[in-house]
Amino acid sequence: MSKVLIIGGGAAGMAAAIAAAGCGHEVHIYEKNEKLGKKVYITGKGRCNVTNACGMEEMMAGIVTNSRFLYSSFYGFTNRDMMELLERNGCPLKVERGGRVFPVSDKSSDVIGALTRQMKELGVRVHLFSQVQELIIEEGVLKGLILARGKERVYGDQVIVATGGLSYEATGSTGDGYRFARESGHKIKETSPALVPFCVKEPAVKELQGLSLRNIEAVILDGKREIYREFGELLFTHFGVSGPVVLSASSYAAAIIRQRPLTLSIDLKPALDEEQLDARIRRDFEECSNKQFKNSLGHLYPAKLIPVIMARSGIAPEKKVHEITREERRRLLMVSKSFTLTLTGLRGYKEAIITQGGVAVKEVNPSTMESKLVKNLYFAGEVLDLDGVTGGYNLQIAWSTGWAAGSYII
Repeated sequence: MSKVLIIGGGAAGMAAAIAAAGCGHEVHIYEKNEKLGKKVYITGKGRCNVTNACGMEEMMAGIVTNSRFLYSSFYGFTNRDMMELLERNGCPLKVERGGRVFPVSDKSSDVIGALTRQMKELGVRVHLFSQVQELIIEEGVLKGLILARGKERVYGDQVIVATGGLSYEATGSTGDGYRFARESGHKIKETSPALVPFCVKEPAVKELQGLSLRNIEAVILDGKREIYREFGELLFTHFGVSGPVVLSASSYAAAIIRQRPLTLSIDLKPALDEEQLDARIRRDFEECSNKQFKNSLGHLYPAKLIPVIMARSGIAPEKKVHEITREERRRLLMVSKSFTLTLTGLRGYKEAIITQGGVAVKEVNPSTMESKLVKNLYFAGEVLDLDGVTGGYNLQIAWSTGWAAGSYII
């Protein structure tokens, strides 16, 4: 039996603890906060999108960075395995739109409660308010860790670093794991905020603040090259755009937007092709032929969007509908099918759901999560250079890599 020390009591740390304790090891979690799973509490707006109920091929397709690395851990501990673990421990689940899995209660605390019960049953020892300062490594072999308080040395057979990334610093994600990895000789892939809103150049977004557009199609372009396309919901903010389609897009755009602006093209009516939309506009115009243009768009667009649409169409707001030309109608159609905005950058880590970048996976065994450079040192979760789109994929990365680390300890 080994003595396993886990740094970080988040999703990956708890999964690793359950797996290792289930194999009969003595397990200790060192968590700097006052409670376990502090970031898990706030995921999914406090509801906790535990995982996604999709098939494994789709699960792999939802991974943005280094999906191949996850093949072994994803199949070793699947989304179904995670769902079964929670339900077995008193947290019934439900599947919502897009395969998103939530607790029936809509309370993230029930997820933490289920995991805590399982850890208690298995004898996992939890040390709260216990910040780790550094690792003890002797001749390429990990021997233990040093706590910040009192410089206490704790020796063990294996250490699992599950400290998270840099997103939501208030939950304790301050990049400690990157420092531990760097000090032990590992390369860190450049980090950036991910699953985060975009900043927009055009002042018009301030007029649209708070407007949510459902069932739109968003395309992000780098010049003429398409880098992302998705259907779903978008939200305008005082600084730019957010919402599910935009958050997922940020993971694909992060590296490029640090160098140059990108273009967001929004299809406001993706269910209609140009011909169908033109017929719809003509029909609406026939019913409002004697009205002013500004009073004819209520059936096509949300009220908040109409002034911006009118300005972009170049049609005078007071112009009578029956006076609108074919060319003007065409401009209105094109604004509807390609409402463009200039994306100038991403918001910071305080608003990011996850961190992109991290410990280089080439230096980690994908089956066991053990370092290839330091014996008995393991990494799991967000600290690794792994990330996915929204919808439960990032928590599954944490569960699966944590489980792999805990399961393969001898």
